[in-house]
Amino acid sequence: MSEGRVEALYARLKEMAVDFRFRPGERLNEVALAQALDASRTPLREALNRLVSEQLIDFVPGRGFFCRALDPQSIFDLYELREVIEVAAVRRAIERGTDDGIAALREALYAEGLSVEGLTIREMTALDEAFHIGIARLAGNAELVHQLERLNERIRFIRWVDMAASTDRTKGEHRAVMAAIEARDSDKAASILRGHIAKRMDQIVAAVREGYSNIYVVGSDTLFRTPMKKTGS
Repeated sequence: MSEGRVEALYARLKEMAVDFRFRPGERLNEVALAQALDASRTPLREALNRLVSEQLIDFVPGRGFFCRALDPQSIFDLYELREVIEVAAVRRAIERGTDDGIAALREALYAEGLSVEGLTIREMTALDEAFHIGIARLAGNAELVHQLERLNERIRFIRWVDMAASTDRTKGEHRAVMAAIEARDSDKAASILRGHIAKRMDQIVAAVREGYSNIYVVGSDTLFRTPMKKTGS
């Protein structure tokens, strides 16, 4: 199997893991996966092991590969870590970002990141992530960007659940963060971003409960393909 085919296999499995096409805690049937994806066992295992290293699936010695849990405490911990990373990123972005870089971030936000009409929840969440990654890139630390990208993959399903109910608030807070960055007000930007990201445990529990409903009752495809409703700005 060519390297390109292996990468395509890895990308497909990654999408399935991020989307919870596998059910939480489900043991992955390697034979069935190999048949469904027209892959041999060796590249399949290579791809699965890469996903284990990225903490998108779990491996239990002697038992095999499993879909990761959709666990409130783990999600809460990830949101706490995201808050730490992004607050540090916005402070460094303000300290290190050039005027041109900040202007480009603002242009991207206002050109693409505020309108929801006609977009699916998946597409709107991608724009949301792009804004936050854009701030991290302004910080000038490639490892920080890498860590945030990996973290985003692990919480993306919950962000889809949350996005449907929080679009207006999200857009308003993005505008406020952008204004603070343009003013180079680190404390204000950090404060707004901290409030924007932080989740109480009861909010996480509610989102996880809704996530389970989407996985087992509605179907995860329905969640991330749902079109956003037109809202106020």
